[in-house]
Amino acid sequence: MPVPETTRLLHELEGTVEENLNRHLAAAQDWMPHEYVPWSQGRDFADLGGEAWDPEQSRVSPIARTALEVNLLTEDNLPSYHREIERAFGRDGAWGTWVHRWTAEEGRHGICIRDYLLVTRAVDPVELERMRMETMQAGYDTGDKPLLNVCAYVSFQELATRLSHRNTGRYTQDPLAEKLLARVSTDENLHMVFYRNLVKAALEISPDAMMRAITDEVLNFAMPGAVIPSFQRKAALMAKAGIYDLRIHHDDVVQPLLRYWKVFDLTGLGAAGEAAREELATFVKGLDTQASRFEERRDAAAARRAARGIVDL
Repeated sequence: MPVPETTRLLHELEGTVEENLNRHLAAAQDWMPHEYVPWSQGRDFADLGGEAWDPEQSRVSPIARTALEVNLLTEDNLPSYHREIERAFGRDGAWGTWVHRWTAEEGRHGICIRDYLLVTRAVDPVELERMRMETMQAGYDTGDKPLLNVCAYVSFQELATRLSHRNTGRYTQDPLAEKLLARVSTDENLHMVFYRNLVKAALEISPDAMMRAITDEVLNFAMPGAVIPSFQRKAALMAKAGIYDLRIHHDDVVQPLLRYWKVFDLTGLGAAGEAAREELATFVKGLDTQASRFEERRDAAAARRAARGIVDL
């Protein structure tokens, strides 16, 4: 009886998973979420006799608040992400060990970001909780993506999330937020490296299938936070502010990974792999064009606002 393709891939990639798990454990730093929260700034809210939240209490701009909310709500959906990753990778051996280690590390992110936001009163806690409930009830569903597609997607997604956290921290102009989100983005980068290395190994084992998966995930990429209420509007505000936009996606997410995998230099692809690579090349070229047009429109709009004396917040 032939071995199912997913079972074969899980077995053949097991050594790579174990090697990268050990590398990750050696590189990952032990850090404590509570050490990144200015607890002395905290005080009771209204129901305990304190003061209800007011926008004037926040020391970050409205767009920074939006970005902080999006980043936290994205992290909040961790139970759904765990379910999807475990479905694809399984619970056994190094695969299962990685799934649970990754989940444990990701859990820190939501803990410390939420604590920071509530203690500093950076965002509306009532609205944040309502959005958390709605986001988690929507959940996150990969649509039962095949193993190789999951590996490709999380490579791009972890790098994109790293940049979103890092750039949000800088945009807040709050040293505490920047330090916290820099710490979180370091974790996301280590996670990206793990998945990136799996894709590299898979390109050697099943080059045509892996090339198809990479192409599919680039063409159809969406951030996991897309289920957040009013995500498109919030993402547009973040793009306008330069926190995460098409240029960042093309230059700092898609291109670096494609270069690392040497996608356009690979030899030995079959007809299906070559067709996927050609499709990918065409799409990436178009993405670059879209990014340039977006930058031109954004710069022109900024110039018009500046001429009218409007200051972006």
